[in-house]
Amino acid sequence: MVADPLVFRDLAYVFAAAVLGGALAWLARQPLILGYVLGGILIGPFTPGPTVSDVHTFELLAEIGVVLLMFSIGIEFSLRDLLRVKWVALVGGPLGILLSVLLGLGAGALLGWPPLQGIVVGAVISVASTMVLARLLLDRGELHTRHGRLMIAITLVEDLAVVVLTVLLPALGDLEAGRAAGIGLALGKAALILVPFAYLAAKVVPSIMTRVARTRSPELFLLVALALGLGTAALTQTVGLSLALGAFLAGLLISESDYAHETLARLLPLRDVFVALFFVTIGALVDPGPLFTSLPLLGVMVAMIVVGKFLIWTAVVWLFRYPLSTALLVGAGLTQIGEFSFILVQVARAAGQVGDEVYSATLAASLLTILLNALLVRYVPAWVGAAARSLASHPAAHADGLNDHVVLCGFGRVGSAVGEALDTFGVRYIVLETDPDIVASLRARAIACLFGDAAHHHLLQRAGTEHATMVVFTLPAIDRARLAVRAARSLNPRAPILARAHGRAEADELRRGGATDVVQPEVEAAAALIRQALGHLALPAEQATAYLDRFREAIETAEARPMGAPAVFPEVREVAVPAGRVAGQSLRQARIRERFGITVVAIIRSEGVVLNPPPDAVLRAGDRVRLFGRPEQIDAFLAEAAAPD
Repeated sequence: MVADPLVFRDLAYVFAAAVLGGALAWLARQPLILGYVLGGILIGPFTPGPTVSDVHTFELLAEIGVVLLMFSIGIEFSLRDLLRVKWVALVGGPLGILLSVLLGLGAGALLGWPPLQGIVVGAVISVASTMVLARLLLDRGELHTRHGRLMIAITLVEDLAVVVLTVLLPALGDLEAGRAAGIGLALGKAALILVPFAYLAAKVVPSIMTRVARTRSPELFLLVALALGLGTAALTQTVGLSLALGAFLAGLLISESDYAHETLARLLPLRDVFVALFFVTIGALVDPGPLFTSLPLLGVMVAMIVVGKFLIWTAVVWLFRYPLSTALLVGAGLTQIGEFSFILVQVARAAGQVGDEVYSATLAASLLTILLNALLVRYVPAWVGAAARSLASHPAAHADGLNDHVVLCGFGRVGSAVGEALDTFGVRYIVLETDPDIVASLRARAIACLFGDAAHHHLLQRAGTEHATMVVFTLPAIDRARLAVRAARSLNPRAPILARAHGRAEADELRRGGATDVVQPEVEAAAALIRQALGHLALPAEQATAYLDRFREAIETAEARPMGAPAVFPEVREVAVPAGRVAGQSLRQARIRERFGITVVAIIRSEGVVLNPPPDAVLRAGDRVRLFGRPEQIDAFLAEAAAPD
């Protein structure tokens, strides 16, 4: 059997579109999914230029992307996470869907639509894309925040609601008892799937994964995980539920085992490839042509999705007594539609309830709202500043009267460790944090705290930064950390400011902004590993400590390289001392460290090894020396040492 060469050509187009669109989105500092969708439009059959022969060929690959993404989300989640938000999901979810349908019906009445079209449009806009939302939350690291858990739980309820809506919509024109029976049957199948779920999660899956792990075969481990995810998704689709729901449930099964992190690590590269295919396929399905003839309808749908759903979901979450800030973030995250809206509008079109105009407008509205949603999810936290300032005025969190204290910005894993150390030594501090759960926990412990973004000048003032003895930033996002450091330095020119960075370039940027000291986790991890390794080798503690001091100093003094150059981290290289200028000189006379920026950490001779040699140690021709420094520094030393005296 010879494969159709057009398929491989089209596949090349799809990946090229993903690379081009993703690169442009990255350069524009936008979510990659926006670039994938726009890349899909460029290779679609409705735009000039390179075009795939049949975009529907890749719909299966796109579905695999949905399954793998939701499978990984389920692995990262846990049953406890879902149970924490069960009421707003199970009660608030259907309420939000009902309000969205009523919004469509009301807008249709005002615009003169037939009532049936208004109901269909309302149903179409009521369902957000779990796929799009999950990808955005993953990219922003917000999956495990309170608003992240709420949004995922609500969209999963919406996935279940799609089952009901696909049966109910065709029956609206002619309600029959058989339709009601069909809905009951679908819900019964859902219960049949969910009832044994807890038993499988607790007993069966952990045992299977343990047996597979004992084989020590990475390939077999990944294959079993994929079989579990795809098999569960296929089972739920067979009984009339969504693939996404089944894949999510399969991920939850593994999340309760000890092998969740290993499974996720092996799954991520494969998942990201198929997720890109999914969004490119969505873009290729969009026909820009008919949009110009249905701009009013498109405008109404986009307004209902972005403005209407934002207000609806903000109100629903707020009614369940969540903070206004959380409600606003949830409302912003659900302002889009996706793959399930396509299904609903196709069902309604097949039943003759809407025409091609509504179908085309739905596809276009999906694209536009995905674009707008990514921007909202990125910028709404700044709009929540008003809510942050109102929370900041909470009596338990007031900073008035604080002097000679520490301002601790961020109370995650790193920040909480710093806080515990300050508590141990009786140092007063105030916390600035954007997670409402953490703020509530701190207030329960009577720890001074303010809710909000530490990059806001006003919030730093409220924390008494002007009178602080130190400011500590544990913010992982460099853009927020940079703004926060500058704001803190403008308020207090004298206090030490400590920050964290993930690389040399970020560290330099924070120092230029006013940070006194910047900690790089990668450097500290390397130093810890070196310390442990030298300790296990029973090397003298003083010499190991001296080596670590030189290691950190070399990192700190290494010059920043231009983008794309090799890494700045130094290396340890063992070389022979040539018969030249250096031979016969002591380390003090050779001034190796001052002239070349490298350190001699050991001299190896037949009579033994001299670790951390003293300045008076003399280098002999033929000695083996271990040098610590950047490659070009070591090369420069060797060239000088080999020169004739």
